[in-house]
Amino acid sequence: MLGTLCTLITVLSCVSGQKVLTQKPSILTLTKGQTATLDWVNINCITVVFGQGTKLIVTDSSLPAPSLTLLPPSSEELKTDKATLVCLAKTAVGFADVSWTSGGSAVTGGVFTSSAEQQSDKTFGLSSFLTIKPSEWSSDRVFSCKVSVGSQTSEKSIKKSDCSE
Repeated sequence: MLGTLCTLITVLSCVSGQKVLTQKPSILTLTKGQTATLDWVNINCITVVFGQGTKLIVTDSSLPAPSLTLLPPSSEELKTDKATLVCLAKTAVGFADVSWTSGGSAVTGGVFTSSAEQQSDKTFGLSSFLTIKPSEWSSDRVFSCKVSVGSQTSEKSIKKSDCSE
């Protein structure tokens, strides 16, 4: 896992591709939330290799915000002393960052997020699940799912009293 600092070091070698990524300066240090501009040029061959764990995302700057649906635990599941909230996200690209909050505080335990899968309409869908105790759901606490793709973020919230029985 990268810390708050991320160093991108681009290594290029010819293999057979069509685009080259150039970065100025060649080594760039960013803190979380900062952005950098990278330029593409066409050539006959390219491979871009990054250090372990480094992810470069190059996207259209006008990506739409993710579309979210947040589902409450089912009444059947609540009878089994378990409660799972489901966040369904539809994005224009095959990656997204998903986070959950409970009562305004970040939640990391009990979270499972699937990989994005391309849909027939060329969008991507992913699911994130937050497993909680039924007592947390019954307390009418607000749970939120936030999905970010680049600079675009969507958030949905849910609590028991908002749901019909």
